[in-house]
Amino acid sequence: MTQIDTSVPHSARIWNYWLGGKDNYPVDEAAGDAYTAVFPGIVTIARGSRAFLGRGIRYLVQETGVRQFLDVGTGLPTVDNTHEVAQRLAPESRAVYVDNDPLVLTHARALLTSTPEGATAYEPISLFEPELILQAAARTLDLTRPTALILSGILGHVADHDQACDLVRRLMAGLPPGSHLCLNEGSRGTDPAYERAQDAYNETGAVPYFLRPVEQIEAFFEGLELVEPGVVSVPLWHPEPGAPTEPIGQHGGLGRKP
Repeated sequence: MTQIDTSVPHSARIWNYWLGGKDNYPVDEAAGDAYTAVFPGIVTIARGSRAFLGRGIRYLVQETGVRQFLDVGTGLPTVDNTHEVAQRLAPESRAVYVDNDPLVLTHARALLTSTPEGATAYEPISLFEPELILQAAARTLDLTRPTALILSGILGHVADHDQACDLVRRLMAGLPPGSHLCLNEGSRGTDPAYERAQDAYNETGAVPYFLRPVEQIEAFFEGLELVEPGVVSVPLWHPEPGAPTEPIGQHGGLGRKP
């Protein structure tokens, strides 16, 4: 059993706290509250990112017929995990979650539930081993059939942009035509207060997360056919009727492999 250090704040647990989850400790709440004191909008960004993921999966299931999902850097389970959204609409959907964080591994049993018709699996592999990820995913998914690669707020942990692009290319290279990339990342150019707060957080010695200019986020979709409206601030991507559409410092999109 992995020992969990509850004396030090953990980024995945802080994110879980902002999303309204319960898998966190007082030290995480304190760190999360300290960040929100500087930048209250972080909760909107966390929840906006999660809502975008849900809309992206619903689009994939309903509009493209995709029934297989490879979610890399999944983080802690909260509400509306990838397989839950997909299986609600198509119970036969299959999902593989990939995360090499031992904390996430201890919570994986909460992910490993599925409809009888579908399947879920958890693979403890690093983002930096894309070929291993694909090899492991093939135990649960049929990678000759269209598959959606989910990268939600994970590439900001890769400091070098060229390396991040290479990881996306290598993952998509293992998926057949008709597969999709659903991606969203923290962005620069929309919210200076967010940029200041995140830059300050990165200097605390915590695991850094790098915000990127929008054109660098667009570059992750190179060679793919972008679904309209392209890469936009996440509230603007296929918003639900009546939902807020104020731009935030989180951009995302959906691209199809031709």
